[in-house]
Parts: sequence; structure tokens; C-alpha cells
Amino acid sequence: MTEAARRPRPAALLLVGIVASVGVGCGLATALPAASPAATPAPIVIIATPTPLPPEAVDEADIAEQRIINVYERVSPSVVHITSRTEVFDFWRGVVPREGSGSGFVLDREGNIATNYHVVQNAQQIEVLLADGAAYPAELIGGDPYNDLAVLRIEAPEDLLVPVEIGSATSLRVGQRVIAIGNPFGLDWTLTTGVVSALGRTIETENGQALGEVIQTDAAINPGNSGGPLLDSAGRVVGVNSAIRSPSGGSVGIGFAIPAETVLRVVPELIARGYYPHPWLGISTRELSYELRPSESGPEHGLLIVEVARGGPADRAGLQAAEVRRQGREIVFTGGDILVEADGRAIKTRDELSILLENHKRVGDSVDLAVVRGDETLDVTVELGELPR
Repeated sequence: MTEAARRPRPAALLLVGIVASVGVGCGLATALPAASPAATPAPIVIIATPTPLPPEAVDEADIAEQRIINVYERVSPSVVHITSRTEVFDFWRGVVPREGSGSGFVLDREGNIATNYHVVQNAQQIEVLLADGAAYPAELIGGDPYNDLAVLRIEAPEDLLVPVEIGSATSLRVGQRVIAIGNPFGLDWTLTTGVVSALGRTIETENGQALGEVIQTDAAINPGNSGGPLLDSAGRVVGVNSAIRSPSGGSVGIGFAIPAETVLRVVPELIARGYYPHPWLGISTRELSYELRPSESGPEHGLLIVEVARGGPADRAGLQAAEVRRQGREIVFTGGDILVEADGRAIKTRDELSILLENHKRVGDSVDLAVVRGDETLDVTVELGELPR
């Protein structure tokens, strides 16, 4: 197999409006006499009296409003404003302070605060502002760049720490109402509402990793909302607001939140260990039909194993890597197992394999792989190790 050209990025969607013009009919060959101007008719004024809504419709609207008000009053004391400070070198001014802000929410009465990793990344000082206006220095307990989650801890009186209730994102449906509370542009404790726009999205984090099964919402999320909670109508946290897609840098109605299941999986490990142990297969791969031209007799899609970590999980299970050689300007791979399925799911890209392992497996779990070796398809079970830190 030889390397193929890089897969082109999807083209931007361009909506082209069609402007219709109304043409004037051809004039007659002979001139016609000009018509005398007609008198302007007197305008007819119609006064429309709006029909009042029936009482039951007003009551229903009031109930919906009261539910949002209730969620805000109950959950906003759990939301915090996070300020991170660091010093950077400027060519003209030397070392200068830099400040950033984001959001978070109280996990327990021990003072643990959940937020996004990128909110506190590389921070030298972190300050947490509670809803009552009291500010506390915070310590970074643990962080996971891959899942963009971090845990801070503050020493504050227990009566000021109001923990949130963590819900579930598995029962969410597109169209369901959601509520975001955070500090966009430093505007503390701002509430926005919207709906779940899509589920199961995959986004790319700042470190280039694919983060899967993400919630998409049209609730307004802006810089400063990062790390704040996305809530359902009962006030339970169903996600952590993390990213937006915007050409302008502001909200255009496309925001993304890390699902509650990821929070429940990662955060306890961050509190206990300071880091999250990621499951590891111990292989490097190339994608068929994207990075490599598939062979005529082999599968069209899958992952060609090009490297197996010595002594790693895949090595212990007997998986084989391709031989690599250079032929002119091309790199040619000979042999090697082609991974086509994991736990019964077809695997075409590295992102699909990574998301399956990350979201559905833990260190020590087993994964059943189907690999093509020559003309045979083999079933191989691999016990996952821990990704080296």
C-alpha cells in the first residue's frame, strides 16, 4: 500500500440567493396618448382588536417561565466565576500579567469545583468568586486536556458551597429545552436558554484530539461561559459548556457541551488521582482510503497497524505491524494487520476507535477486535492498558 493524498476538507456551504427581475413588455410601434392621472383613493383604515389568549394558554406560558426562574434561583448559587492569572513575556514590555475568565460549578461541600481544562491551563494564580461575592484562591487538583475537564478546590465555609445535581445526557432528545448559566464576557451569572440542537457531535479540542458524543445547543454561549453548566428543565447538569463555532468569535447559535456522563467518568478520577487514566491499545495506524490506497484484494476501509508498542496491550495480544520501506518518494507498507471492527462496530477512522475506547472503556477492560491478516479475518481480544503519561 502507498500513501494517498490528504483528504480534502469539506467545502464551506455557500447559499446563493437568486435575484429575480421583472421585465417590461415590448412597446408598440406607434405612440399612444398619455393617460390622464387617476385620482388617489382615500385610504381605508381598519382597526384590528387583538384577540386575548385564553386563560389556559397564559397559565401554561407562566408555568414555563416560572420553571426557568426556579432553575436559576436554585442553581445560580452553585455557579462560580473563575479568574486565571499568568505572566507572559512581551517583546516590548517584558514580563506582563495576563488574565482570563471562565465559569465553573460546585461539586460538593469539600470545595471541589468543576470547570474546563482550557479555562485554567498554565495559570499561575486562580481565583474563584462565589455567588455571594466572596473570592477565594483556588488550587488545581487535577486536569484532563483530552476531555477538557479540570477540578479546582477552594477553602470556603460549607454553607456557601451549594453542590449541583449531576443528571444524564443519555436521555436527552433533540428539541429539548436546556439552560446555560455562566459569565459571558465577564457578565456574572448570566442565564440563556435554548434547545438541544443535535446529539453525538464530534469536535476537535485545542490539542487536536477528537472529542465525541458532544451535545450541540443553540443556547447563547460566549467567551466566559466555558466551564459553566448546561442544565435541563429540572435544574440538573446535563453538560459542561465548552466551545462554540463562530466566525465572529461570538454566539451564532452553535455551542457544544461535554456530556454529563463524561463528567461522572472523569471528575472522580481527577479528585482521587489528579489525572485521568486513559485506556490504551498500544498501536499506531494509518487510515485506508484516506492516508493509504487500499489493496485490490483487501478491505476498502479500516486502520492499517503500522507500529505496535513493544510489550504493550496489542503486542501481548499478538497483533502485527506492517513493514515500512521507502520506494522513491513514496512510503510503502507491506503486510500488517488491518483493524476493521471493535466490539462489533465498524472502524474506518482513528477518531472512531479513539472515541469508542475513551467513552466506553476503562483501563483493564477488554475490547474485541476484528483484524484482516492476509486473506484471513481474525478475532483478537485485547486487554487495555493505561496510556503512558
